[in-house]
Amino acid sequence: MFSHVMLGANDLEASKTFYDATLGALGIAPGRTDPVGRTAYRHPGGMLMLTRPIDGEPACHANGGTIGFAASSPEAVDAWHAAGVAAGGTPIENPPGLRQSPFGPLYLAYLRDPAGNKLCAMHRPAAA
Repeated sequence: MFSHVMLGANDLEASKTFYDATLGALGIAPGRTDPVGRTAYRHPGGMLMLTRPIDGEPACHANGGTIGFAASSPEAVDAWHAAGVAAGGTPIENPPGLRQSPFGPLYLAYLRDPAGNKLCAMHRPAAA
């Protein structure tokens, strides 16, 4: 459905360090930075890109917005969360774990990246 997600960042190096760590925990290669300074992470489903805002204003997070990353297992969610905290992310919400939802059980973890964006890693356990 999505071709890419673009996130603004004020400190591109801190954001790249954070995303290299968290996305690396999910098996995604480190980001590549182009001559303009944008960093891109490629995956068969699309791209995540980091950039300074084009309008020259400071980057800020979307209030109410969350970007979710698919994880292959609860262990991958935990590794994503640990890598994010170690790379400058801020834990938010409840600790990583299984939650019941109207969509069935979900294993979730939440972080804020160095720019304040709300992120989630999610694994859908197989139906019992």
